[in-house]
Amino acid sequence: MKVILLAGGFGTRLSEYTENIPKPMVRVGDDPILIHIMRHYAEYGHKEFFLALGYKSRVIKEFFLNYKELNSDFLIDMNEGKIKFYNSPKDNWAVSLIDTGIDTLTGGRLKRMQQYINNETFMLTYGDGVGNVNIDKLINYHKSHGKLVTMTAVRPAARFGELTIVDDKITSFKEKPQLEKGWINGGFFVMEPEFLDYIDDDNTMLERTPIEKATSEGQVMAYKHDKFWHCMDTKRDHELLEKLWSSGDRPWTKK
Repeated sequence: MKVILLAGGFGTRLSEYTENIPKPMVRVGDDPILIHIMRHYAEYGHKEFFLALGYKSRVIKEFFLNYKELNSDFLIDMNEGKIKFYNSPKDNWAVSLIDTGIDTLTGGRLKRMQQYINNETFMLTYGDGVGNVNIDKLINYHKSHGKLVTMTAVRPAARFGELTIVDDKITSFKEKPQLEKGWINGGFFVMEPEFLDYIDDDNTMLERTPIEKATSEGQVMAYKHDKFWHCMDTKRDHELLEKLWSSGDRPWTKK
């Protein structure tokens, strides 16, 4: 099944890094977060990727054009101009890099990918969120209900400690717990091609009119994921992911 990644936004809330590179190229450990996301799908056998690019698209294109060289040891025969690779990366993916416009909104970016979908069910996610979503179960759930869209619903960790107060007395305190109420959009969609008819043009935001209209018509179902999920939206988010990576606790890399 094809996987579309929205990787064209400006990433303004992560401006410490995105002045020079697009947000999907911000590194966690040795690799851009985009690669972490793609490897998660690849673990479940989905290796055909379509990247909807926009802001600083050239950076992402150059990264993949030089991917083998940057991730290998090699010998250069200076006399004959030949290169011998010693340990090339084993990411046997097919990656299509499509420039969807610098100012195009998320819905418009998806609409521009229509010609590559070939009227097939496809997956879609953002280029800045990682999680240990079970992709097999997600797809099976989508097939079971017959609706146009399955959205992975997540419960992120709270930004601050949570207090329970009774008669002005604190009866419990949890340091940044996972929210017990209030599911949010975590990306990791499965969609039918007919959903693209809900998108008008480049100025359409996916999360507004298209999703809202499909929801009102009963065409959007939630796949509840209550395990690890984290969006790299701010510098603090990035620092948390870096801390997890450095500690060896990398939950998004596990099935």
